[in-house]
Amino acid sequence: MSSEAALVFVVDDNPAMRASVESLLRSVGHAVASFHSTQDFLAADPHDGPACLVLDVRLPGTSGLEFQRELNGLGRRFPIVFITGHGDVQMSVAAMKAGAIEFLTKPFRDQDLLDAVHKGLALDLDRRRRLKEIDVLRTRFQTLTPREREILPLVASGLMNKQIAASLQLSEITVKVHRAQVMQKLQAASLADLVRLSDRIAEAVGGGDG
Repeated sequence: MSSEAALVFVVDDNPAMRASVESLLRSVGHAVASFHSTQDFLAADPHDGPACLVLDVRLPGTSGLEFQRELNGLGRRFPIVFITGHGDVQMSVAAMKAGAIEFLTKPFRDQDLLDAVHKGLALDLDRRRRLKEIDVLRTRFQTLTPREREILPLVASGLMNKQIAASLQLSEITVKVHRAQVMQKLQAASLADLVRLSDRIAEAVGGGDG
């Protein structure tokens, strides 16, 4: 399961339900990996591509809701679609607050499950794209010198070279050189582009990449 292709996980201890969900998902072209228990799921090789998890609420041992919290703790935050034959409002609210994208009560319509899975895979694809962008920005930011890192937010805030020079007690020509280096290293095509990148870098360096 180390492919970049999208994959739908199914965890349900009911063999008939598991087979039914797997067959439905495969019928519309999804790659599926199904498991009898959460332990089996965790024992499998991690998947490197976009993923969505269809998870039964009531499982032997660890419940689906408990497993959701465990996955969050492990940093495995792909979207979860809960399915249950014994759902209630309180359970549904708890699942959604913890990040589930859908809570379907059996028997559910096939299309409702497919819609939820499609949404989950799209969300995870977008999340992975944003993480990749942030990693690229972090790498570019690491190439800046301490002085360039100091100048970046001043340039992004709209200050002119003369103002930055006065603030940092530098010559204008020195600020101009540093400014050009910042633009080149961050691959910013314009000041507006630099402002956008600066905001993203502040988010990335601050750890806002979840």
